[in-house]
Amino acid sequence: MGPSAGICEDDDALRGVVRQALEGAGFTVRATSSGTEAVRVFAADPPDVLVLDIGLPDADGRDVCQALRVRGMSAPVLFLTARDALPDRLSGFHAGGDDYLTKPFALAELLVRVAALLRRPAAVTAAGRALVLDPAAHAIEHDGRRVALTPTEFRLLAALAARPGDVVRRASLVAAGWPDGAVVHDNTLDAYIARIRRKLREAGAPAELQTARGVGYRIA
Repeated sequence: MGPSAGICEDDDALRGVVRQALEGAGFTVRATSSGTEAVRVFAADPPDVLVLDIGLPDADGRDVCQALRVRGMSAPVLFLTARDALPDRLSGFHAGGDDYLTKPFALAELLVRVAALLRRPAAVTAAGRALVLDPAAHAIEHDGRRVALTPTEFRLLAALAARPGDVVRRASLVAAGWPDGAVVHDNTLDAYIARIRRKLREAGAPAELQTARGVGYRIA
């Protein structure tokens, strides 16, 4: 059996064309059209590679990628986007993406990029499944309880939860939470971390944010 590919693209015509191209290249393909559906389908059964649109109707594709990383999906992600500005590309990589393709694109290039991603060594992610992030609602879910997060809180928590037990440096958290080039003071990051701690307690989540003084934070 050939490799598997996932697609999340809300444009019916483009989704169909990409699916046809991947199937023609020997992939078994599952296609979704919303961020909510993508998290449900691909967290439970990850593909070998995921082609993910950033401009989804219900969620930012970068948040979807982060939510999938938190759930343990280590498959490479190729972002599709209509935006080619450097800050947009960088934010995609900070969100856990592996490559970036700007619309309109040639199908031949998409296939070459997907093949290149499959040749990379797979990352191993040992994420804590008890913490679930909803990218459409920007919320934490635990034991049926849901607590809303701001977009920045969501991205900071996702960056930490995708690397449980590891210290994530302050610079990496700033890059994940704010646009490239934003001036973020130390006390601003600390204030956001304090808010996230309160919301984790409010959700009853077992995860705890620990401080590595002068370095960064870890989730445990």
